[in-house]
Amino acid sequence: MAKQKNDVCSFCGREMPAMFSGKNNTWICYECIEGGHNLIMEQLQAAHEALGIEEEYETAAEPSNTKNNTTIQPLDLQSLPRPKAIKEFLDSYVIGQDDAKKYLSVAVYNHYKRILQQQNIKKDKKQSDDIEIEKSNIILVGSTGTGKTLMARTIAKLLKVPFAMVDATVLTEAGYVGEDVESLLVRLLQEANYDVSLAERGVVFIDEIDKIARKSDNPSITRDVSGEGVQQGLLKLLEGSIVNVPPQGGRKHPEQEFIKVNTQHILFICGGAFDGIERKIAQRLNTQVVGFEASVKTQHVDKENLLQYIAPQDLKSFGLIPEIVGRLPILTYLKPLDRKALRSILTEPKNAITKQYEKLLSMDGVTLHFSDEALDYIVDKAIEYKLGARGLRSLTETVMMNLMYDIPSTNIKEVIITKEYAEEQLLKTDTLRLQSGI
Repeated sequence: MAKQKNDVCSFCGREMPAMFSGKNNTWICYECIEGGHNLIMEQLQAAHEALGIEEEYETAAEPSNTKNNTTIQPLDLQSLPRPKAIKEFLDSYVIGQDDAKKYLSVAVYNHYKRILQQQNIKKDKKQSDDIEIEKSNIILVGSTGTGKTLMARTIAKLLKVPFAMVDATVLTEAGYVGEDVESLLVRLLQEANYDVSLAERGVVFIDEIDKIARKSDNPSITRDVSGEGVQQGLLKLLEGSIVNVPPQGGRKHPEQEFIKVNTQHILFICGGAFDGIERKIAQRLNTQVVGFEASVKTQHVDKENLLQYIAPQDLKSFGLIPEIVGRLPILTYLKPLDRKALRSILTEPKNAITKQYEKLLSMDGVTLHFSDEALDYIVDKAIEYKLGARGLRSLTETVMMNLMYDIPSTNIKEVIITKEYAEEQLLKTDTLRLQSGI
């Protein structure tokens, strides 16, 4: 509380410009607070020295580079996680998608080695050679609920470099309402505790990259402020250049001080559902089949999984400009989840939805079990609604809602979820809402 008129410090008797009040109209000034703090620290230091305890007391701690409260350790080739180790770590959280995991694991490991090469060149320029390792940005294509975002979040737990996950849907062309493309780097700077040199070796995952596709295949003659204009702005980030980043994000203005970030060594991983790109792939496959061998070639095409045939020209047809496609040289896909994969997702990963509910009820002293028939029923409904892994969570939460509401107020110690109970709970719910993915 600010000092009032005619009030003096109850400890030193002086009138000071800033004081704090206590009970019975007592006051203490900031000098007495600081002096008391120093006195206590000296007494603690003397007491510990008398007991033979070595401990240093500091008035302020130097900021350290942290990511999610975990110190980012210096890179060392011997301690780096190898591609197989990275994939095994992903396997414990993400079911299936072996091809995408391999691409991602190799890209991250090569990113580490590229950083180590830069460090070695700085330390000993005599040993440097003419070989410069360039980054290979990645683009992941897969339908909703196949695990793109989950893989990004999972690999962030393992990385020894700053990792930022951002959403492309909020981006607009510079000068319009929304966020500039430079705001992608603000999150990376925050993860690196605003250490620019550390942020310049980080990894950025851009989700929903398909949402900035231009609205038609022809170049726009008018402003496409949230489509082609954003792609043009992303070019300099993906290729590598020095970018002026607002320290706190938001819009730029002339009087603002900027942080200069070199994106040459930042690895960009992009992900998107690209809903409807299968039609582009099918058109391309049909146009390439000409002549008497047409029937022979088309019978080898798996029409249930056309994404496995995706090529850069399909991304261009969907609405990504050629310059963007060229700066994302590694293109991989995520397979649609079949029944076996969905069944495994329910129970096997460390963060499986069934394990989460078992943990929640165990905190109330209740043991929870799901019957195999109930799990199969939930999987069948998820396939029917075509929502992928996200459908599993929606359905499971619908089945468990009334139970989670009633159980904490009872003395029940064990619960078994049967198919009949799951079916009854889903019938009570508006199935149209589930089918629409809300």
